[in-house]
Amino acid sequence: MPDTASAIRVLLVDDHQVVRRGLRTFLEVQDDIEVVGEAADGAEGVDRARALDPDVVLMDLKMPGVDGIEALRTLKEEGSRARILIVTSFTEHRTMVPALRAGAAGYVYKDVDPEALAGAIRSVHAGHVLLQPELAEALLADDGPRPPQGRGGTLTEREREVLGHISDGRSNREIARSLHLSEKTVKTHVSNILMKLDLADRTQAALWAVRHGETR
Repeated sequence: MPDTASAIRVLLVDDHQVVRRGLRTFLEVQDDIEVVGEAADGAEGVDRARALDPDVVLMDLKMPGVDGIEALRTLKEEGSRARILIVTSFTEHRTMVPALRAGAAGYVYKDVDPEALAGAIRSVHAGHVLLQPELAEALLADDGPRPPQGRGGTLTEREREVLGHISDGRSNREIARSLHLSEKTVKTHVSNILMKLDLADRTQAALWAVRHGETR
């Protein structure tokens, strides 16, 4: 049984009961992960997230009524602290890109190895962004609206360094260790980056860095 005082609190949102049952069965044997609730669609997922305040939400994309992307956007607009990990059977980049732009911390496929899923949950909870190379390429090739190139010129050299580490999926603690800074200083730099680039969160910052060649 997990130590509920320190366990990562996870909410499962999927319209297939068998999927939720399978995820719960595996995750409940993890020492550091606690499944705190389930939801069968996006609307219920938003309600359960509001009530339960989970650390991580495993969110399906295609669900009846309110889908995963709409639910994700609602949670982000409401300021939810939960990290959203998309769990999907869809492999098309055109499906993944909107989810990441809406604020998802990453995605895994439903046939993911169980241990890899647990690792992904721990990773996004630690502040990492799960941005796979092939999706980064798709983002670079995307012809959708782009932020003005000139905004990156307002960043200081140190902020550019921090942004490069964000694009690698590093947490504030890891960035602090790498750059020999305090976590508080790194957090300030991240806040400045988001403000200057008019971005909502570090996931969008990672996407911006990939798009504009600000990776390390």
